[in-house]
Amino acid sequence: MITIVFCHPLTQSFNHQILDAVTKTLSDEGREYAVINLYGENFNPVLDSNEISHHNGNDSIDPKAKHYAEILSKTQKIIFIFPIWWGEMPAMLKGFIDKTFIKGIVYDTTPEGSIMPCLTVDSTTIITTSDADSELFGNYIMGYLAPMTLTAVGMNSIKWYNLDHISQKTDADRARFIDEITSQVAK
Repeated sequence: MITIVFCHPLTQSFNHQILDAVTKTLSDEGREYAVINLYGENFNPVLDSNEISHHNGNDSIDPKAKHYAEILSKTQKIIFIFPIWWGEMPAMLKGFIDKTFIKGIVYDTTPEGSIMPCLTVDSTTIITTSDADSELFGNYIMGYLAPMTLTAVGMNSIKWYNLDHISQKTDADRARFIDEITSQVAK
């Protein structure tokens, strides 16, 4: 199954246009997919003290977090779509990782405490937009998020696509980016 994790609060955003184009491509190809729309589904990203005590016990008391973790456990291909704000992913997406990367479902640990992946995701695509140059975020996305978080839980073959200077892009620039993304999704 293909899972799309979408994180942007505005339905009229360019990120939402990307989501629409990706889901249309997948639907046109008859491919099975699930969309986790964090803002659209009113996901609560806060991992409070009550939840963390359960979370460390290989469980979650948040039914959405547990449901999302179960979706991840069935995922062979994952696509993240989000804007880069203040040099990072939105806090909502960080909260998604904190709450849904549940021990025993998404990862486990060795007796020494090293992380062992529980997922077998063959292809991971990260699609972002930013106002600054892509080069500014490469170390964060591909040097930290990809190896330290995603690969650690079993999300492999990571590719990143960013449309930088988004507020200065023309409709033609945006259309070219969507064409590039949808051609990659079709593979």
